[in-house]
Amino acid sequence: MAGGTRTAKLCLICLIVWLTDIDGAISSSAAQRCFCGVTGSLDDCTCDVETIDSFNNKQLFPKLQKLLSTDYFRFYKVNLNKPCPFWTDNSHCGLRDCAVKPCTLNEVPYGIRSGSHKYPSEASEDAGECERAEKLGAVNSSLSEETQRALRDWNRYDDEEDRFCMVDDEESPDSEYVDLLLNPERFTGYKGPEAWQIWNSIYEENCFKPLTVNRPLNPLATYSGRGFNHWLEGLCVEKRAFFRLVSGLHSSINIHLSARYPLEDNWFGKKWGHNTSEFQQRFDEKLTKGEGPKRLRNLYFLYLIELRALAKVLPFFQQPTFQLYSGQAAQDQENKELLLELLHVAKSFPLHFDETLLFAGNKKEAAKLKEDFKLTFKNISRIMDCVGCFKCRLWGKVQTQGLGTALKILFSGRQIESLPKSPGAQLPFQLTRQEIVALFNAFGRISTSVRELENFRSLLSKVHVDL
Repeated sequence: MAGGTRTAKLCLICLIVWLTDIDGAISSSAAQRCFCGVTGSLDDCTCDVETIDSFNNKQLFPKLQKLLSTDYFRFYKVNLNKPCPFWTDNSHCGLRDCAVKPCTLNEVPYGIRSGSHKYPSEASEDAGECERAEKLGAVNSSLSEETQRALRDWNRYDDEEDRFCMVDDEESPDSEYVDLLLNPERFTGYKGPEAWQIWNSIYEENCFKPLTVNRPLNPLATYSGRGFNHWLEGLCVEKRAFFRLVSGLHSSINIHLSARYPLEDNWFGKKWGHNTSEFQQRFDEKLTKGEGPKRLRNLYFLYLIELRALAKVLPFFQQPTFQLYSGQAAQDQENKELLLELLHVAKSFPLHFDETLLFAGNKKEAAKLKEDFKLTFKNISRIMDCVGCFKCRLWGKVQTQGLGTALKILFSGRQIESLPKSPGAQLPFQLTRQEIVALFNAFGRISTSVRELENFRSLLSKVHVDL
């Protein structure tokens, strides 16, 4: 009888161990199905996923978050009332979470909204110079109003030539300052055919996709055949890179919507947190027929592109005359030091993307391809005015302008290298405050997405799924 009891106990222990092993296998499969292909070297790069994870999460992410919380980077001027240029349906999302709260004038630091870029002491010192300059200014006043307008238009056109995206007119009465920290990117409930139409227009008409390749209107629909990404195999590296940038941006947005999801809604307010089911629906290898892990790899490709731009633009921000002007001299100097520290960290990354691989070869063909690249991305930035959810529109504009600014930097290498060492000389390369704010906030979104993947890996390791 005693022997039978011991045997029964041993069998029970074996059963518990076996069930534990099965449970562990089931739990880990949820993480594996999203991340099994998100490892090792990235296509068209010399870098690997693990190096980016370690670099971003340990070195760059904390510094970037601190910088983005400063006044200079949290206030972004944007026109959210521009009509859609491509279709007439201008219906807007009526959901509470789609709304954007613009700033009142008193909420925006005077130095940012004034545009003077002169501290009080500097302004008084320059008063005499301004008076002496009036005579020189009289020369300009002798020009006809039509000629002066033409000169302004030419300067604007010259600047537009370098840009990869459309930007809002900050002087427009419809443009307002928005506090990005008080209007975070998160799940708003904006979905369905109207939301799908935005991404469908981007992928169908603005990604160099062959007309013979069909993409379902619903991006979460099941793909047939070899999947949606197979057509990339026959594209040149530039067009392949373009698609991967757009796909990476799309992935980043979906990660944020899954990471800041309304879990509870009651009288005490909403509780936001990670929704693993939402994440799996977009990135699970089985649920997306192999597409999900590819989308995540494209996020890392986008990260490399924007990181390279930050490293490359360092000389522009190192200029003694450049300042992150908000009107508070001591704070502005401290913020500039933080910015330069961040850019030096970005520059120290050991496996930067090599942008010289793009638009190489035959000069005439390369120039034509680069122009197509630029015009197509500008078109995507215009599509952001068709987004019905104002919060989605806000962050869509920030991130497309930020990526457009990164591309402008990548392909302005000679201009950046030839920046004058002495003040007063004409600058061959320039960034507006709007471009600077968009550049760093856009990269902040990508950096946060990479950081969130670590959280989802941990959460999904505890999720049970069917094998």
